[in-house]
Amino acid sequence: MQKRLVILVLGTFFSFSAAAQSEKVFITDKVSNTYAYVDVMKTYERIAAKGYKSVDLFQKLGDSSFSHFKLEKAAEWYSKLFSLTLDLAPEYYYRYAESLRFICENEKADAILEKLKLVKKKV
Repeated sequence: MQKRLVILVLGTFFSFSAAAQSEKVFITDKVSNTYAYVDVMKTYERIAAKGYKSVDLFQKLGDSSFSHFKLEKAAEWYSKLFSLTLDLAPEYYYRYAESLRFICENEKADAILEKLKLVKKKV
């Protein structure tokens, strides 16, 4: 009986030690006290100002402006986006319309929502 108990205790001990994680400490060298910060949206705006046009670029600029409640800028970026393509997700129609309503261009906003209704009917 004691032999079985000793085997059981030793087996349990070794199974815990085998399953335990070994502790490893990783030390990284500190390069400097300052960190680089890049404002991506300003970079995108500079790229757009140089004349580069892309659906992805205008979506990112419009979404960022809309989420930061800069709706005048959002309307500008969404206008450029819609000049490139109308094959967009419905939320872009909605965001563009809301941005237009904010700058009191209600007729344009209504036209965008009508386009959204036409797109939904085709799908």
